[in-house]
Amino acid sequence: MTSAPCKVTRSLEIRAAPGKVWRYFASQDGLRRWISPDLDIDLRVGGRFRFLGPDAKTWVSGTVLDMVPEGWLILSWMEEGQGWQHPARLTLALEATGAGTRASMTFDGFAGVGRADWPDLVADYERGSDQHNTLQALARLAEAE
Repeated sequence: MTSAPCKVTRSLEIRAAPGKVWRYFASQDGLRRWISPDLDIDLRVGGRFRFLGPDAKTWVSGTVLDMVPEGWLILSWMEEGQGWQHPARLTLALEATGAGTRASMTFDGFAGVGRADWPDLVADYERGSDQHNTLQALARLAEAE
């Protein structure tokens, strides 16, 4: 028996230094430009965030779990009104490479959200990650500077 995947990861090479890419992580305005124009976030560990998801129907909220400049931003991740009892997690990470920066986005913790159909959530996030091109929006901003 094969177990269902528990996480969704996408990564992309960005032709810009990690410090330049990090500028789009380090402020609410920067994050609004590539995640959601509705994003409201208190960018400190324990700070809360909320925004309207890319489907324009689902609100997503949570807290900042960890933040390391030019390294990563880790958020708890809860879809409001969707039967989630506990949040999943989103890790946005940067790594310096010879060509610039590898940016990655990983959603995990689906098995613990409290829904029996969590494998369907993983499949939804796989599709959504490909459809919404979030990292491509970040790359366009950082590379255009």
